[in-house]
Amino acid sequence: METKNYLPPSEITNTAIQIGIKKVGMKYSNQFILAILAGAFIAFAAEGSNMAAFNLFAKPETYGLGKVLAGAIFGTGLMMVVLAGGELFTGNTLILGGVLDGKVKFKDMLKNWFFVYCGNFIGAILLAYMMVHSGLYNSGANVLGGVTIKIASYKVGLPFMSAFYLGVMCNMLVCLAVWMAYGAKDMVGKILAIFFPIWLFITSGFEHSIANMYYIPAGILAKANPSWVTESHLGSQALANLNWGTFVINNLVPVTLGNIVGGSFFVAGVYWFVYIKNDVKAERALINQPRSNAAK
Repeated sequence: METKNYLPPSEITNTAIQIGIKKVGMKYSNQFILAILAGAFIAFAAEGSNMAAFNLFAKPETYGLGKVLAGAIFGTGLMMVVLAGGELFTGNTLILGGVLDGKVKFKDMLKNWFFVYCGNFIGAILLAYMMVHSGLYNSGANVLGGVTIKIASYKVGLPFMSAFYLGVMCNMLVCLAVWMAYGAKDMVGKILAIFFPIWLFITSGFEHSIANMYYIPAGILAKANPSWVTESHLGSQALANLNWGTFVINNLVPVTLGNIVGGSFFVAGVYWFVYIKNDVKAERALINQPRSNAAK
């Protein structure tokens, strides 16, 4: 008898709910520690993809190719989260499926999100600090430092609704990557399930709240280096607009809200509705139908 090395969507839905139950049942200290690791893993992916593509990012005619290259590297971060072990806020928006199914309390989901979000921030900003002080931003005659500042400036300059929609689309793909990884039964399958959606998300230019906890603080901290500022080719107004306040208000708030909608409602919510709520209704309808109809 042939054994499949993957789960069908209906079984992935139940698996995701069970994983969500385990996540909220974990000690808060463990949630927090694993979240710090996950924030660092995503930051590693962000800095590595920038290192690989900064020369391509610096030129308009090769910018798209830079996104393709960065996307091919960035998925490593989520692979480490899922396979090595980590708690990532964006992926944990899938816990809503357990809430809708009545198996996870809403307040427990919110507590998990809080501890994980804070831990992710610490892990990501720690990597940003170390990168700024590592000397690696001097790479390419300071061009990497300049591109780091330019990326951060772009992100804090997004209109609120643009950042929100980019966040929605981002976490639809991120959560689909996690969702499909839940459905794969072997390591290679999980890696491939993660690789392609993340490649697509980065190539598309969508916004990920946890990745931005690296990208934007790195740019803010990098502003202190005059050589990197020169290579950013940004004006004084753009540089002044890149600060901790605009990081939170202009980017982190709308992108986080978009990530919640994209993962919770468009992935966890939709699949719960289709494969659990509607399936239960269909089963009840079959049970309750008149015997005469059943006989036909």
